Amino acid sequence: MKKTSVVIPREHGGWAMVSMPFVIAMMASQPVLLHLPLFLAWLFLYLASYPLLQALKKTTKRSMWLAWGAGYAAIAFLCLIPVLLKEPWLFWFAPVLAVLITVNIWHVRRKSERALLNDICAILLFCTGGAAAFMLGGGTWGRELAEVLLFNFLYFMGTVFFVKSVFRERKNKHWIVYAVIYHVIAIVVPLFTLHPWMCLPFLYPLVKTVIYAGKQMKPMKVGIMEIIGSVQFLILSLILL
Repeated sequence: MKKTSVVIPREHGGWAMVSMPFVIAMMASQPVLLHLPLFLAWLFLYLASYPLLQALKKTTKRSMWLAWGAGYAAIAFLCLIPVLLKEPWLFWFAPVLAVLITVNIWHVRRKSERALLNDICAILLFCTGGAAAFMLGGGTWGRELAEVLLFNFLYFMGTVFFVKSVFRERKNKHWIVYAVIYHVIAIVVPLFTLHPWMCLPFLYPLVKTVIYAGKQMKPMKVGIMEIIGSVQFLILSLILL
């Protein structure tokens, strides 16, 4: 009998994106019991997205991709039930998610997943989970929420610039300059917010980009550096926010 392997996303950065904005926003407000099923629903929606998008790209094993996607989506729906029954206002996040997912699907169908616009929309999609977590914990729309989402967006966009600068755009001198400029801006922006010390988590990404942008690097080394960056960003954000 042929062994069936578990279908999970291969993009390591996606695990950080699906969890960090949620956790940071949750801790910036007030953790409640409903955060657990909401996070599980959010996680399984992310897991569902991978096989479903693969089904759009590949003609082989499409039934397998769809089966895994439907299974993950069903679990996500079950986890959402107690949350939506208690907090039905969370339904208002659905249109926002639908728009951002549509952009992602559009790029997948045109085989342009690595387009910058797609990266931006993907990060905004993950930040939406953070917004839901913040408001579920008693937070409200306002500057505090906007800044929490801004910091997450700035960080993950920085990872996009860095990864492209050592792989696909490594020989593009203009892109390398853009990457460095972006990280300088990212470290300055927090100085004009309610949390100026949030400039500290952006110091490591800036130094990393200045040193390595444009240089040839092994994927494993880049992955390790990104893990270190994510951990330091998470820890410092939990301390400073």
